[in-house]
Amino acid sequence: MTIRIKLDDKSEDRADSLAQGLLGTPADRPEGHLKVTGAATYAADDIPGGCAFGVLVRAPGQGALTATNADDIRAMQGVLAVIRDPRMVRNSAQGTANEAPVQGVDSAAYTGQPIALVVAESFEQARHAANALKITADGPPGPVDPQAVEPEGEPDGQGDLDAAMADAPHSIDAEYTTAGHSSAPMEPHAAVAAWDGENLTVRASLQMLKYNRNELADCLGIDPARVRLLSPYVGGGFGSKLGISAETVAAAIAAKELDRPVRVVQHRRQVFETITRRSETRQRIRLAASSDGRLTGLGHEALVSNLPDESFAEPVTQASAFAYAAANRLIGERVARLHRPAAGSVRAPGEAVGVTAFECAMDELAVQLGLDPIELRLRNIPEKDPQSGIPFSSHMLAETLQDGAKCFGWQGRNPAPRQQRDGEWWIGTGMAAAFRVNILSEAEARITLTAGGALVETDMTDIGTGTYAILTQIAGEALGLPADRVTVKLGDTEYPPGSGSGGSWGAASTGNATWLAALDLRQQLASMMECDERDLTLKDGQATCGNTTRALSDLLGGDTLTGHGHIDAGKAFEDVRQSTFGAHFAEVAVNDITGEIRVRRMLGSFAAGRILNQKTARSQCHGGMTWGIGMALTEGLVHDRRDGHIVNRDLAEYHVATNADVPPLEVHFVEERDPWAGPMQSKGLGELGICGAGAAILNALHHACGVRLRDMPATPDRVLGGLERL
Repeated sequence: MTIRIKLDDKSEDRADSLAQGLLGTPADRPEGHLKVTGAATYAADDIPGGCAFGVLVRAPGQGALTATNADDIRAMQGVLAVIRDPRMVRNSAQGTANEAPVQGVDSAAYTGQPIALVVAESFEQARHAANALKITADGPPGPVDPQAVEPEGEPDGQGDLDAAMADAPHSIDAEYTTAGHSSAPMEPHAAVAAWDGENLTVRASLQMLKYNRNELADCLGIDPARVRLLSPYVGGGFGSKLGISAETVAAAIAAKELDRPVRVVQHRRQVFETITRRSETRQRIRLAASSDGRLTGLGHEALVSNLPDESFAEPVTQASAFAYAAANRLIGERVARLHRPAAGSVRAPGEAVGVTAFECAMDELAVQLGLDPIELRLRNIPEKDPQSGIPFSSHMLAETLQDGAKCFGWQGRNPAPRQQRDGEWWIGTGMAAAFRVNILSEAEARITLTAGGALVETDMTDIGTGTYAILTQIAGEALGLPADRVTVKLGDTEYPPGSGSGGSWGAASTGNATWLAALDLRQQLASMMECDERDLTLKDGQATCGNTTRALSDLLGGDTLTGHGHIDAGKAFEDVRQSTFGAHFAEVAVNDITGEIRVRRMLGSFAAGRILNQKTARSQCHGGMTWGIGMALTEGLVHDRRDGHIVNRDLAEYHVATNADVPPLEVHFVEERDPWAGPMQSKGLGELGICGAGAAILNALHHACGVRLRDMPATPDRVLGGLERL
């Protein structure tokens, strides 16, 4: 039997009445020991016998391509093949809409595009031969500057924003820019492909297996049922592994041609140039307010970029549609079609950059009004979704603002800038609100119950987020089993299709499916105990109904029970606006001589429904806040103005925030139960931590030294320029 629900209405909260006590606790990761001892096998770790090694070759420019010495390369020692197959892909797919990636490598759309694979007996031989392969590109470079082309798209409007701006006693009309970003996951993109007759097995670093299977099958022209993907451990994704990319398709093609396994691992520079980046943005934000700080007008227009033929556009204004009330509105993105590496989802696509810029503008308005920035936000919380008019499923912004302010020590803050100095350093504090859409994706899970315990199976992935831990807790809680009697198996397309990891929907989607599979088992056990499932108590391997208690092992009598859960989004995601909310607070020091910014402390307060695991949830928020530090201060892709290629294409030149940049981070969770979010009443959390985090730092920069920077990242040269202009 399968318990299948489509979320068309509110869900009853059953989890708080269960007896095992696992949910919400700071449980350790069950696979943690495997990871820290090196026993967990990632995509490139399990090398089968007879495996050959492939290295991707990239285009030196745009236009039609010619390999001038391919025959010489094939004759080199150890070389098995030089493959230029039209089924190869030019960049990674998005992985969420069953859209196949763009194929064809006879011409290059951007400098650095993967266009061939050299395969050899050893990795060193393949690398040497790939570096020796000479490729010419005959095309003049297409446009690479977003300011040099006419963008596509128009914003959507309500009311008359221009009139509201003209009539308002207080207004902000400012432009903010954010640099492009790379996901830069610790584990590079890798694949090991092997064929067994007409059946293909690929061990790869992927986030969304049920979609990735279809994408790969489409590229190869085969039935998806003949493709098996394995991704039990993924060393980070951040959106870059949502869809299949060049190494996965190339490995599969080469393995078929050579009739032996083939391993392809992208090196770091290839990851930077061939995997989707976050688009740079140019954002015009307009705010009109009455004298008491009520917004009368709200405008958020963004310019982003992507390759021709790519459907994705960074949804910069996604949260602006519902964040604050204002009768007159103009919101939307325009897309410049450029010949830079493709743009796609990077952690918290849209809100990461959009909320950050918007919350900087809100701080500017608060200063102009002479109003506390928290109070400005509180006065503009909408009663309903301002754009659609539908109600919110729940709204916790006020609670997170108030909780964060209390815990951070915001009360009594002197709002004037340049008031605190410590030697060479100006000291200041800032805050920002956090918003992130909440999404639920269709997901399935299976639980097999035996006398020894429970086995949870789903093709859901764990990209470092704690999936193994929370599914263990959900199943153990619902079935009354200690964590050590629950085994979770993930990342195999032979298991029921989960949601995949992306959009912060994994815990809520596949977690709900796991709960439903456990509910299926609870109903079967209740029938065996001859009682109603609601009267059944399961704890520590014992089943109790009324005055009767039996061990599960005795109740099963050697039999095996199987439960299956299937959840899908329904009208609950149409009839109400679902979101998560938070508040960021930061204290920074700004060096008056060097322009260096040091973040001294940060605090985040978040509301995201039921928190399933305090430890992994806090870790996710720490990660998001760290990304916020990087976005505000150090991270930014640099493109060559001649041909658009990425100049800083490694971790030596692309500066992510490291230990020295990150202070102690404090995270608070405001308790929330959202009945519209499914039976677990949990929401997405991983990406909320980045949304607005950078704005709190930039607002603290202004409070510290009076410099208002609208271009991110706030590097020392930009800070010094601002100090000189004061």
